[in-house]
Amino acid sequence: MVNESKPIVTFYGGSFDPPHLGHQKIVRLAIEHLEIDKLLVVPAYLNPFKDTAHALPSQRLKWCHTLFDSIDKVSVEAYEIEAGKPMYTFDTVTYFSKVYRVKYLIIGADNLERLSQWHQFEWLNANMTWVIITRDGYELYTNHLRKWKVLTLQSDANSTKIREQGALHYIDKKIKKSVQDVLKGKKQMNIEERVKNIVVVLDEKKAEEIEVFNLEKAEYIAKRVVIANALNSKHTTALFEHLKTVLKTHEDTILAADISDEWIVADLGDILIHIMIPEYRQRYSLEQFLTQLLENQQKEKERI
Repeated sequence: MVNESKPIVTFYGGSFDPPHLGHQKIVRLAIEHLEIDKLLVVPAYLNPFKDTAHALPSQRLKWCHTLFDSIDKVSVEAYEIEAGKPMYTFDTVTYFSKVYRVKYLIIGADNLERLSQWHQFEWLNANMTWVIITRDGYELYTNHLRKWKVLTLQSDANSTKIREQGALHYIDKKIKKSVQDVLKGKKQMNIEERVKNIVVVLDEKKAEEIEVFNLEKAEYIAKRVVIANALNSKHTTALFEHLKTVLKTHEDTILAADISDEWIVADLGDILIHIMIPEYRQRYSLEQFLTQLLENQQKEKERI
């Protein structure tokens, strides 16, 4: 082990959409050639440079656990998935730096040309050693880097080829069936489709006065808030349990929940669901708070 006060780690982030044998080779190469205590595999909720992912975050996290958990020194981290929103590498590295000395950052050679566009690139460049994985057809543009290492990968596997050409020979057999299911048409629902699904589930189970707030343009902890009335405390619990079961079948994940007899809040990261008895809904006036939040922020934008 390297003699440091904090364990030395390599950060390996990405969409892993899906993860494949090339990713496994990269991990093994890094462990073999870098003096580290641990390698952190951090699947993204959504790449900040992309609009969507093909497989759901929860599915990609499961795939990563299946592929990497058995490799010595590797830890699959759910930090960005659980955040429920796109995360900058700088923010995630800062988070893990509380516990580790994050020394190395793995990137593909295809990322080099736009690397300087990354959030807080100057800080990352000053504090990280870039571990560049070679990729056919891409030059090693390193003039703007302070410190780097090159690891040569003998593989032409990539997630785009798998998705667009169905090249399943690049997929580990342990996840091949579930990847194939995704490629066949189990497409990821966008946020509007997910909210509609939630509303339908609640309505089918007799929830009342269901209301949806779009907070996409507001500075709030979620992009959508769904509020629904339950008939009584027992109904509140029943609605939540049914919703949890149905969401699981759609590969949507409740990341956390605050549960009482009168009020349940389910956190999906980008969606918050409030289920409550009418007395609580009237007492806390959540709709009024959210409406006022949107109005205030709209007024602030108009003044700028």
